[in-house]
Amino acid sequence: MATTVTVKVYFEAAHRLHNPACSDEWNREVFGKCNNQHGHGHNYVIEASVRGDVDPASGYLIDMKDLKGVLQRTVIDDVDHRHLNLEVPWLGGLNPTAENLARVFFERVAPALPDGVELAALTVHETERNSATFSNSQF
Repeated sequence: MATTVTVKVYFEAAHRLHNPACSDEWNREVFGKCNNQHGHGHNYVIEASVRGDVDPASGYLIDMKDLKGVLQRTVIDDVDHRHLNLEVPWLGGLNPTAENLARVFFERVAPALPDGVELAALTVHETERNSATFSNSQF
């Protein structure tokens, strides 16, 4: 039976929701104020849940500070205090919705975890009331 460990990390960033393949009118209608030409900002929260077997010697699945370090190195260092559309090369061409960010962040974090630790789900909280979760199919 596997154990799940969850940590939260924080970053602040700006973004603009916009699909360049669609008209300006369509973008305004679909994205509303989130389509502001110059972007707008959020205080984001990333919640990452990992699963695996607890090491009997340490009592840890993973030391939570180590998990936070993986999130810091793979995501936060690149996105904190940035405009996600303009300043993060690995987000180039991506419409930075919470849904898309959750998937891309998951794809960056998962391979950076130590052996025996599997990323079960990653949630991006755009606000206190709005979030999106990307998970592997077993979560």
